[in-house]
Amino acid sequence: MDTIDSTPERVGRIYDAMTERLGVVRGRLKRPLTLSEKIFLGHLNDPEHQDLEPGRSYLMLRPDRVAMQDATAQMAILSIHAGGT
Repeated sequence: MDTIDSTPERVGRIYDAMTERLGVVRGRLKRPLTLSEKIFLGHLNDPEHQDLEPGRSYLMLRPDRVAMQDATAQMAILSIHAGGT
């Protein structure tokens, strides 16, 4: 299985991309963002075109990390790595 190292360069790229996405979203909404909005909207897959209607929109996110806790999570990761859905 591939590994992903948390190098300073990788973390810097993640934060740079998040800052860029949040700038796009702030420009679209024309208002400051709450902490919750920053967390979710900073991980949007396509911030320029994503529908942002609260309570109605499904967000397409690009998380940089996912925390999983039990054996079923390990099986899900192995399934995805093997090409499953």
